[in-house]
Amino acid sequence: MVQAKKHLGQHFLINEGVKKKIIEVVYHIPKNFTIEIGAGTGVLTKELIQCLNKNEFLAIDIDKESIEYLKRNFPENADQFLLEDFLNSERVDAILSSKLINIVGNFPYNISSQIMFKVLNYKNNIQYVVGMFQKEVAKRICAAPHNKDYGILSVLLQTYFETEYLFTVNEGSFNPPPKVKSAVVLLKNKMKKEYGFNEHVFFDVVKTAFNQRRKTLRNSLKKFGGEIEFLYKDKRPEQLSYYQFIEITNQIEKQMDGKIFKN
Repeated sequence: MVQAKKHLGQHFLINEGVKKKIIEVVYHIPKNFTIEIGAGTGVLTKELIQCLNKNEFLAIDIDKESIEYLKRNFPENADQFLLEDFLNSERVDAILSSKLINIVGNFPYNISSQIMFKVLNYKNNIQYVVGMFQKEVAKRICAAPHNKDYGILSVLLQTYFETEYLFTVNEGSFNPPPKVKSAVVLLKNKMKKEYGFNEHVFFDVVKTAFNQRRKTLRNSLKKFGGEIEFLYKDKRPEQLSYYQFIEITNQIEKQMDGKIFKN
């Protein structure tokens, strides 16, 4: 059996009911090439192998012990298990760049936000995400404006994906049990081909505003030029929807006359 490693943030799912609920969600979304992140002991992997075509599924894990365990227990699927770091793998990047993708996983909690930022990098190809997160991160992903959980991840993900908090998962559903509750979230790509704004400026505006979230936008967005006029100057970032951030982006971009901040 695979030993959970604290430095990898491993908490292996052992609750059969939770597993079935996750697989039920996967079963009802359109079938694209699917990548499981953090295969661990194969609780989800076993079910995914059965409901997906062999040439349309890969399970990846950074833990060599996990991959060796999967290959021993599912020898006929050994070539579908990859020892890779999702965040830093040219092989994974090549797959994400080449086809429509669904992402599934009981994500390591210490890198779950980083996984979501990588999803944003490949938003043109990633169609669905069914993921287990620490509950606090799940709430941030799905939070609406005027909510203390609403932040950078909320705005950026909700710009490109419909986000849905599916259900909460208690600590005892894992081995070893984490010290926090978990939650499963579904992301569905909005599939807009044209968004009508400069994405580089948009990301910069959102991150700059929330990095000084207690300030009004009049003060937090000074880096774009104090003379620039834009809507909602007297608002704080958590008061604005993603669409309002797009409005601000378009105003700033127009007045910057194409001069894009690179830092």
